[in-house]
Amino acid sequence: MARTDSMARLCRRLLLALGVASATCGAWAQGYPNKPVRFVVPFSAGSATDNVGRIVAQAMSDAWGQPITVENKAGANGILGAEAVKAAPADGYTFLVTTSTTQAANVHLYRKLSYDPIKDFTPIGKIGETGFILMVTQDFPAKDMKEFVAYAKAHPGRLAYGHGSSGSLVSAAMLTELAGLQTVGVPYKSIPPALTDLLGGQIQFAFADVGNAVSQMNGGRLRGLGVTTRKRAGKAPGVPPISDTVKDYNVNAWFGLMAPANLPVDVQRKATATLLAVLAKPEVREKIQGAGIDLDVEDSATLAKTIEAEVKKWGVWVKTAGIVPE
Repeated sequence: MARTDSMARLCRRLLLALGVASATCGAWAQGYPNKPVRFVVPFSAGSATDNVGRIVAQAMSDAWGQPITVENKAGANGILGAEAVKAAPADGYTFLVTTSTTQAANVHLYRKLSYDPIKDFTPIGKIGETGFILMVTQDFPAKDMKEFVAYAKAHPGRLAYGHGSSGSLVSAAMLTELAGLQTVGVPYKSIPPALTDLLGGQIQFAFADVGNAVSQMNGGRLRGLGVTTRKRAGKAPGVPPISDTVKDYNVNAWFGLMAPANLPVDVQRKATATLLAVLAKPEVREKIQGAGIDLDVEDSATLAKTIEAEVKKWGVWVKTAGIVPE
């Protein structure tokens, strides 16, 4: 196995020396993958990114006949996980289960970002999208979005919200800005711990991805007042769009698979082909949709264009939300 890795590295060095950056050693790629693969999830267990990553990891593991381990590397709004994959060898054995947080929003949330979401990664494919639902406890005074806005205006600076991703942060900050509210943001490593503190009364509201939100709603522990997307979510048809109450409001997040930059082209193609193949399977699609994710599959080339567009879109959203980069 070590010999195979050495041959692969030698192959890439020779190709780069010859100026053939897009070529690869076919013999090596034909045997890929021939050892365990690692999926890095930049958020904690139980997050939407984690749920998607584990479903895809199992499906691709079955297709490749190699184990795929899922490593949760949460912290710094997904930056720690992104940094780990950026620094990993570009050999097809380390992937980032990415989101709009790491590949688009962070560019605008931080003055100095330790990675470039485009130059430092190789796109494999897009998996799907989700919205967020504004969650409150069962005993919260407001029963719908109009009442929530009125209550928040009547209690300026008294409502604290938890955020564990760029999506949940921008969702809350944009609502605060567009509705003219005064609220306090509390950062978390991911959304699940924010929901734990919401249940415990440490914060008064939080935006959770549809999958986590529906789980809490079905358990009777929390209530959902509004969804961030312009249309109702498939798993939460009873929750109206926040835009029905707050004009011009709209936020959604997406998920995909990335690898370190300079991944050999034939390995990228095989990884993309495998991802698209497993996402076409009814049983895999059912699991992803069951996690509250709407499938929106794209190949590597299309995802690359999507990321460029998303970086610009999140720039507008962050500005609209009135967020000052850290």
